[in-house]
Amino acid sequence: MKANAKSQNSGRKADPKILVGTASWTDPGFVARWYPKGMRAGERLAWYAQHFELVEVNSTFYSVPDLRMVDRWCTNTPDAFTFDVKLHQLLSRHSTPAKLLPPELQSRAQTDSKGKAKLTPELEVALLEIFLRSMSILQGAGKLGVLLLQLSPAFSPRKHELEELGRLIEVLREHRLAIEFRNRNWAVGEQLRSTIDFLQRHRVIFVNVDAPVAEHFTIMPPDLDEVTNSQLAYLRLHGRNAEAYLKGKTVAARFDYDYNDREIAEVAERSKWFGAEAREVHVVFNNNNLDYAPRAATRLRAALGQYIAPRPQTRELF
Repeated sequence: MKANAKSQNSGRKADPKILVGTASWTDPGFVARWYPKGMRAGERLAWYAQHFELVEVNSTFYSVPDLRMVDRWCTNTPDAFTFDVKLHQLLSRHSTPAKLLPPELQSRAQTDSKGKAKLTPELEVALLEIFLRSMSILQGAGKLGVLLLQLSPAFSPRKHELEELGRLIEVLREHRLAIEFRNRNWAVGEQLRSTIDFLQRHRVIFVNVDAPVAEHFTIMPPDLDEVTNSQLAYLRLHGRNAEAYLKGKTVAARFDYDYNDREIAEVAERSKWFGAEAREVHVVFNNNNLDYAPRAATRLRAALGQYIAPRPQTRELF
């Protein structure tokens, strides 16, 4: 009977794997309102992993983690847990003080009068090699998901070409690379087709967003649903508070938005659509004010019919 059933269903697409999580597990609002009071910092990732199967690592945007830290991440999470990892801010074309580079690169970097590093071809390759050395631990454990390149809004089609990313894409060719554009000019008018064609040609994953509806150049259109690599689709949720997004002085202030139940239902349907187009979907809540993100992620998992673990019976710590 099983053999017959397998034969009859062999042409059907497998159910998509939709992983839901948050951008970071260490935000102050999480600590204040979501984790048990008094929980030690070293215990938080294991607690987080009881609720979600995915996390997006934000700290790597600011510094390359040492091998011991990455090894602890592996130790504190289940075998099936996935880490999506932001690439270093210099690789993302952000203005970066040389002091935020790995120590072995700081003296090699060319800098301007303000001590900002210049992204030369040699520095880019060297930084990627050091970054991948740390990621090799996650990769070896089967826990490395996507490497996320969150481009600076200053990376504009008016001043730059996508081919400038060619060297980085080539070095990362054996990894799943996702690119989040933060300049909407890459995704409007005739430029959109060129952008999508470039990503498809290089099998790079386009990062779709849920964001405020606003015409400002730093806010990507939230109505795009693009799948440029059939292996994986990516959706990041920034909230829908336009004024906060544009004027907020901190991460919590910029992404201060609490999704309501109707909006969570919309995100669930959108996630399912991506699941029909790609083998795997990563959905990351970046509305990191207070405990909005983990609560929204939990509600989305429920809306998708995923198993929700009961809140672990860990006592409040005094």
